[in-house]
Amino acid sequence: MNLSTAIILGIVQGLTELFPVSSSAHLVILQSFFPDFQQSGVAFDAILHLGTLIAVVLYFHVDLWAIFKAFLPQQFKTASDTTDVVAPKKLFLFLIIGTIPVVIIGFLFKDYIHGIFQSARAAAFFLIITGFLLFFSDKVTNAQRDKKDMNITDSIFIGIAQALALLPGISRSGATITAGIFRRINRTDAARFSFLLSIPAVCGAVILEAGYFKYIPSSEIWMYFAGFICAALTGLMSLKLFFLVIGKARLKFFAYYCWIFGMFTLLVKSSFF
Repeated sequence: MNLSTAIILGIVQGLTELFPVSSSAHLVILQSFFPDFQQSGVAFDAILHLGTLIAVVLYFHVDLWAIFKAFLPQQFKTASDTTDVVAPKKLFLFLIIGTIPVVIIGFLFKDYIHGIFQSARAAAFFLIITGFLLFFSDKVTNAQRDKKDMNITDSIFIGIAQALALLPGISRSGATITAGIFRRINRTDAARFSFLLSIPAVCGAVILEAGYFKYIPSSEIWMYFAGFICAALTGLMSLKLFFLVIGKARLKFFAYYCWIFGMFTLLVKSSFF
């Protein structure tokens, strides 16, 4: 791997992890077009996901701080901490519940999922499925429920969607946001919950893959760092742009992109490789 490859993949990760077009599919497919690309297990992918995780934490720092303060003992709270603590605690509970499916599926089928990550065709196929999820979610016109209306059933349903997104090509943000929309949650709050839900999931995935880090050649560490920085910066910008788009219910445009890129990859890989 060289520096330009690391930078390109970092930028692609930052754009596609937080847009609903599956970063895993893009990494699998693009890596297959770089003959010089090699990584220890999925160490480089894990580093890039860590970069976009930092972007999500920075963007949602107010929500995360509210959750943290809600669990502080009373003696550690100041007079200005008069905000409602019930809502942050409820949100935290739903995030925990929504994380359980991906933990179970990820643990039971880790080796199988790793095998699928070797196939650009599989990633392209699942990317096309993501396109259908996005397209049909735009047909939902009565998604009026907000974050105050969320319940345990919503968190379980969205959590199962996140578990399915372990497959390369099934966009994590796309699957969870559309799951929220199909549960009649408004698009902005569905996206907000989706990205907050990604924090424990990505943390767990990085910890699970951390064993590969020790095999990273010392000569390539700075390339991994470059990819990490590019993913974090691009991810932060992508989040700001995405929340401008999601309010307009235009997920179908991401669907068109998924279909075009997925079909292009299937055609190229079937014809020449």
